[in-house]
Amino acid sequence: MTTMNKALGLDDRIFVAGHRGLVGSAIVRRLQQEGYRNILCRSRDELDLTDQVAVRRFYRETAPDHVIVAAAKVGGILANDTYPADFIYQNLVMETNLIHGAYEAGVNKLLFLGSTCIYPKLAPQPLREDYLLSGPLEPTNEWYAVAKIAGIKMCQAYHKQHGSRFISAMPTNLYGPGDNFDLHNSHVMPAMIRKFHEAKVAARPFVELWGTGTPRREFCHVDDCAAACVYLMNYYDGLDFVNIGVGEDVTIAELAELVRRTVGYDGEIRYDHSKPDGTPRKLVDISRIRALGWRPEVPLAAGVAATYDWFLGHVDSNTIRT
Repeated sequence: MTTMNKALGLDDRIFVAGHRGLVGSAIVRRLQQEGYRNILCRSRDELDLTDQVAVRRFYRETAPDHVIVAAAKVGGILANDTYPADFIYQNLVMETNLIHGAYEAGVNKLLFLGSTCIYPKLAPQPLREDYLLSGPLEPTNEWYAVAKIAGIKMCQAYHKQHGSRFISAMPTNLYGPGDNFDLHNSHVMPAMIRKFHEAKVAARPFVELWGTGTPRREFCHVDDCAAACVYLMNYYDGLDFVNIGVGEDVTIAELAELVRRTVGYDGEIRYDHSKPDGTPRKLVDISRIRALGWRPEVPLAAGVAATYDWFLGHVDSNTIRT
């Protein structure tokens, strides 16, 4: 690990925008674990991030030292395709209010979180940071991707023009406690957990999954992502954004078998080859963050087991997002 002095003081005021989401809640947990005592959080009812006046007032009244932007309007392919205006408008407005507001308020440091959907659809694998804007985006989520690219460029612009310590990071596919397990719009990991669990409870003879099972995907536990975010806040001030991931991937079939074993489901896995596979592979290059001294720590099998335990503890409560 690096020997540089930390940028965050234990008593510094740290505002985590989007603290109720998968990533934001993990960042709050990580900050608390590391002893930070002055974490600022606001619910949507308390602070509308699309309201510029309200955000400016919040900055003025709380004077945060640091800001982590984990807030975003997110959704699956159907939602992105149905509501493109909502996705580009709300995300652009939120990040503009938070980033420009942080500059006006004299915030010491800001971290903006994006997504690997910023990369071109046909970019080489693994995805390196310098592949940004090297080709067309995936059409099904380009509205969200364009907004996230704008956030990266805003941070770089304020960095260049004003010397602001505004940085960006792009996490790969995340999973973990607090995930969305709705079968209609969740991502592949939580969807599998729920499918296999419900099949086990109902004693169904098989679980059917889309596609062929051959695409390769990378999965990073959200607690690793949170640790990386706090690490970057402490030790990185560069102009370029940084990928967050594990640097390894598995096939969908391998993931399905791992989830099946973890859940304890004894039935068959079937694949519907009439359904799309999506991108053949999506893996990020994490050379940049590794060079800074950070490493992921949660093995996939352990992470899936912990996520399933969380699911079991919340499946019958209002905490789970369904």
